[in-house]
Amino acid sequence: MAFLSGPFLLSAFSAAAPDAPRPKASAGKVLAERDAAPQPSRLGKLFRVLLPITGQTTDRLRQPLRRALEEARAQDAKAVLILEFLVPKGQSKFGEGSEFGNALNLARFLSGDELSAATTVAYIPQTIQGHAVLAALACDEIIMAPDAEIGPAGVDEAAITDEVRAAYRSIAKRRLKFPEEVAVKLVDPDRELLEVTTDVGTEYVTPERLKELAAKRTITNQEVLLRAGVPGRFSGTEARQKGFIGYTASSRREVADALDLPPETVQQAFLPEGPLRAVRVDLKGLITRDAVDKAQRMVQEAIRRQEANFVLVSVDSPGGSPGDSAAMANFLALDLDPGKVHTGAYVAREARADAALIALACDEIVLHGDAELGGDGSYRFAPGEIAEMTKSVQLICEKKARSWSLPAAIFDPELAVFRCSKPGQAAPAYYCEAELAQQPQGKRWIKGEQVTAPGKPFLVRGADAARYFPAARTVGDFAELKLSYNLEEDPALLEPGWVDALVDVLTTPAVRILLLVIGFVALYIELHSPGISVPGFIATVCFVLFFWSQFGRTAGWLEVALFLGGLTCLLLELFVIPGFGIFGLGGGVMILASLILASQTFVIPRNPYEFAQFQKSLLVVGASIAWIVGAIALLNHWLPETPLLGQMVLKPPSGNEMEAIDESAALTHFGDLLGVRGATTTPLVPGGKARIGKNLYDVMTDGEFVPRGAEVEVVEIRGNWIVVRPIDAESSEDGNPV
Repeated sequence: MAFLSGPFLLSAFSAAAPDAPRPKASAGKVLAERDAAPQPSRLGKLFRVLLPITGQTTDRLRQPLRRALEEARAQDAKAVLILEFLVPKGQSKFGEGSEFGNALNLARFLSGDELSAATTVAYIPQTIQGHAVLAALACDEIIMAPDAEIGPAGVDEAAITDEVRAAYRSIAKRRLKFPEEVAVKLVDPDRELLEVTTDVGTEYVTPERLKELAAKRTITNQEVLLRAGVPGRFSGTEARQKGFIGYTASSRREVADALDLPPETVQQAFLPEGPLRAVRVDLKGLITRDAVDKAQRMVQEAIRRQEANFVLVSVDSPGGSPGDSAAMANFLALDLDPGKVHTGAYVAREARADAALIALACDEIVLHGDAELGGDGSYRFAPGEIAEMTKSVQLICEKKARSWSLPAAIFDPELAVFRCSKPGQAAPAYYCEAELAQQPQGKRWIKGEQVTAPGKPFLVRGADAARYFPAARTVGDFAELKLSYNLEEDPALLEPGWVDALVDVLTTPAVRILLLVIGFVALYIELHSPGISVPGFIATVCFVLFFWSQFGRTAGWLEVALFLGGLTCLLLELFVIPGFGIFGLGGGVMILASLILASQTFVIPRNPYEFAQFQKSLLVVGASIAWIVGAIALLNHWLPETPLLGQMVLKPPSGNEMEAIDESAALTHFGDLLGVRGATTTPLVPGGKARIGKNLYDVMTDGEFVPRGAEVEVVEIRGNWIVVRPIDAESSEDGNPV
């Protein structure tokens, strides 16, 4: 790719007569002459032109282009106005549909006297056709992606009139980029275009003008470039080879390099369609997965329902979670359509550590004069995490056409970043060694002082932010920020709906503890009650609310599976496999693990931030266990005395009953009890108490539930356990089942 500046190619071509051949300039000679001559500083601005061109397109561009020109004059700089011609997503016709009159109005404005003090550049990253081609031809310079095509321009016309041909010829003559006959061929497919080599160069004519040219030049070769009936179109590579455009570029970054502009200056100007509809979302305190998910949902809802086209992200955070900050940054920089939604970050106090990445992902960064961006925060990065954050920074900065060195230095305290300058470019750039080596004209850059301090993450205060980040600016307060965006009222603050509000309440430590206590106590009561009743329903609701409020934030299917598996193991131990063995112990461990993991985003803590979160998780679970034990103790003490609930729990035996129990427990043989009947004094689930004869015994069933007061019969002696079975109402008088 050749990096020749448009104005210099223009001056070389304009030295010849309009119908003179185009001499080929030496790239090395042009660069040498440019470096030797004093060059004014240049201010670059990028404007998106969505196709097709409508009657509003010129009106939307007029004021922003004028403001950019005035801003350049105030800085005593040359304005470089880049118009990026874009086809909307899902439009398969490459922007056709531009009416000739609307395109001509835009072309006249771009090539008129009002913008003569600026250099206008048409950037065509994808194929365009229709009369949008006329607006592109009206710019001082044209940059195309290598595989993008320009033309045919007349696809929207049933017949090409002399007025249309004259307009394309006039604009081509004014700009001297595409030769006149080539420009006319782009719009009129019925013309035949010849490429003619003469004694002084290459020219493009129609067969009708070939004799006229032969009278002036010695023709050495001629061939048909495009036959009549073949639409006129050229790819970026073809146009570059023919000399119609100065160079090709596949990204905004390459456009900036080609125009000798710092990447940060090629920023997209905000051109809203219709009135400005601004909303604000706040990210305060530690960055968490829950906060990021909630912010993304609210922004998407605002864009969909309120048709918001400006999102202001108010960041006041010390960081706290690199993965979640990167997710929010990717959402702002990569997921939102920049043609429809403009993003701005407002930092009133601080955006430290990984929270700085969220601010840097926005189209603009507005800081209070005393605010701090970057530096140490609530999260300490491990070496592997620094590499991952650097990759995220590079991806976002590539999308925004910005340098990535200083943003990466916020996370990598050992990254050395230098102030670099280049002849003919007043604005400095800030590169580390690796990014400097990536520059196409790296040898022309002069490396200056180091701006980062070894061993310290890069930190910049609001008053100095614009010096290091061209997309940043400083305001005195929020009122000044509104004034800079011409906002009469505060942006609508996005607040959670009732579902988010409910989730916020349910995820507080106190409510989580309450849900666990009520759930396990209700489950305990249910296990001591016949059938499935109200306590079982309450326990189910509590556990569902606990995991639902955490699901997708700190809990997933792993935690739910662990909890259900642990509960199943405990029930097996109680009802199927009597005793307390591997199922009981394993089930308890699984339940504890599920409750702890449901309160955090990691499995094993690896850094101070995660250790702090792990301690909070242990505190919630530990407090819940303490309250559960206390509540069950109170239930066992008080509820047996109540008329209604007394049937649900085991009532402690009286003093005389306890002596009888102790006496019977001392017996080692219960063989004489086989076949003897008695009545249960407690529910058997499957163990409990029964009065057989005059004594009270510990008894058990083979797994079935037996309510209190039921008649039972001893059927087996297992060591010190007496196995009984209930006597059905249909049993025979001799005690044998029917």
